[in-house]
Amino acid sequence: YNRTTMIYNTAQFKQNLKNIEEWLKGEFSGIRTGRANPAILDGIKVEAYGTDMPINQVANISVEDARMIRVTPWDMSQAKPIEKAIIVSDLGLSVTVDDKGLRIVFPDLTSDRRSALIKIAKQKLEDAKVSFRAEREKSIKEIDSAEKAKEISEDEKFRMKTDLQKVLDDATRVLEELFAKKEKEIAE
Repeated sequence: YNRTTMIYNTAQFKQNLKNIEEWLKGEFSGIRTGRANPAILDGIKVEAYGTDMPINQVANISVEDARMIRVTPWDMSQAKPIEKAIIVSDLGLSVTVDDKGLRIVFPDLTSDRRSALIKIAKQKLEDAKVSFRAEREKSIKEIDSAEKAKEISEDEKFRMKTDLQKVLDDATRVLEELFAKKEKEIAE
């Protein structure tokens, strides 16, 4: 055993928290707001050339204005499958196909829909926090067993747990900020 193992564990802990944060960002990008946001299409797969592919791998996506995005397939035969994939995704977007590709309009959100979306975002935030706590418990177990095995002193154990908690608190603040930002976007 050497001290770098424990330092590495803190690095691993940080990385695991970062992965959870990235997951939450991905989940939030899939929650529609009233504004046109191409990221909403990231999770939608379209059947193309015998395989399911993200829309951005078969088309160019651009924002036309605050309420509309344009999807220009590189191969116009993909327009209908893209349209179908967007409709099936049930994101509440309105899709029209024209000679240039697809126009995707973001209708205004009703207040009920806004409340429902904020609730969904809040649940995703809670899921991420539960994952955070699970990561912390795992690390605490490692620290406790390192002390039991006399690999670290009791003082080191307390210091490591304090460091762990600080990292967790900082990471949790980031999640809260992500949620606050998403909540504001939904409410706009």
